[in-house]
Amino acid sequence: MIRINLLPIRAALKKEKLRSQLSIFSLCIILVCIGCGALYFQKMTVINGVQDEIATIKQKNNELRKKIGQVKDFEKKKADLEKKLAILEELKAGKTGPVHLLDELSTSLPDKLWLTKFKEKGGQINLSGVADSENTVAVFMRNLDASPYYKNVELAVTEQTKAGDRKMQKFTLNCSVETPPSE
Repeated sequence: MIRINLLPIRAALKKEKLRSQLSIFSLCIILVCIGCGALYFQKMTVINGVQDEIATIKQKNNELRKKIGQVKDFEKKKADLEKKLAILEELKAGKTGPVHLLDELSTSLPDKLWLTKFKEKGGQINLSGVADSENTVAVFMRNLDASPYYKNVELAVTEQTKAGDRKMQKFTLNCSVETPPSE
């Protein structure tokens, strides 16, 4: 009878089985490491993309802040300019007022009436002068009252004085200034 010793084969099979299991385990470990590395690199790529996006947004934000600052400066300059233009318009409107007042006063003056004082303050006018008679003063008051620039013409004082050998009427008038709406 022939006897076969199977022990070394079993031991060899066990070693072979152990080697295959170790190689499968090693292969699994390597595959897990490769998978983890790939996942790590993918996540790092995503993180780098998000960081680049954040940096781009911060840069745009800084640019927009600069533009906002420029816009605020522009708005401030615009407001200053509008104030200056309003002041210029007010001065321009006020510039023609005295010219018209004096022109109307000149056209309202009758013969034989002389003004000695013209004072305007806060829309109120005080006129003083000398005329040859009360009628001349009355004509002057009517002429002023008919003017669109002089309103509420009132005689404050009238008194008789002498200028050389002639008797004259010294008078004081009070009135208010009114700008016609057409201006």
